[in-house]
Amino acid sequence: MQVGADRRQEAGFLAEQAVVPPTAEQKPHYLGHRDRLRERFASAGHSALPDYELLELLLFRLIPRADTKPVAKALLARFGTLAEVLGAPENLLREVKGIGPAVALDLKIIAAAAQRMLRSEIKGRETLSSWTQVLDYCRAAMAFEEREQFRILFLDKKNALIADEVQQTGTVDHTPVYPREVVRRALELSSTAIVLVHNHPSGDPTPSRADIDMTKEIVEIGKRLGIAVHDHIIIGKKGHVSMKGLLLI
Repeated sequence: MQVGADRRQEAGFLAEQAVVPPTAEQKPHYLGHRDRLRERFASAGHSALPDYELLELLLFRLIPRADTKPVAKALLARFGTLAEVLGAPENLLREVKGIGPAVALDLKIIAAAAQRMLRSEIKGRETLSSWTQVLDYCRAAMAFEEREQFRILFLDKKNALIADEVQQTGTVDHTPVYPREVVRRALELSSTAIVLVHNHPSGDPTPSRADIDMTKEIVEIGKRLGIAVHDHIIIGKKGHVSMKGLLLI
């Protein structure tokens, strides 16, 4: 009968299917890439990796189940450099595809840890002999802020850093600074010298007329009370300017 033949044929087909071993699940392609990238970092160090690969290494932990290379490249395409990625505000980080609130927050935690590390390198040390570290710290802390900040580094008699404070935060192009308050705070901390620092969110660190006038006023008030102003540094995204270097102090 035809029905019996159909059933035998179906039974044979099922038996044939049963003896075929199940196909092993393929591992995601990015897992091998992650292993290779970790090995390169372990053997050659961070200098052997371009920014996007170092950023990938960070994202491995933050995004464990996805290909992070496109995300790393998208971040760099949006912000420019690894430093600018870490310095970017959380709300802008979240605009990049693949970056959610948790990952954006984790990137800011990494940035904060890096800033803390740089600050520890100058804390208690003779600041003027560690000027490169001072500039590195100020750049990491302020270069990519969206609003102007006015920061003061308070030094002791040996020019060692005793305090680092953001005294004012302003708008995109202005921060209100009160020279007498700057000097008053130095006296409270028994500081005998200060370094003034502020950022220009526009990216151009050229001092404005207002910057110059305000600095000269702080210098004059400080002189009368035995507080020296070693420098006023203006930080931009691509560099910095020293007012002392420009002979404005």
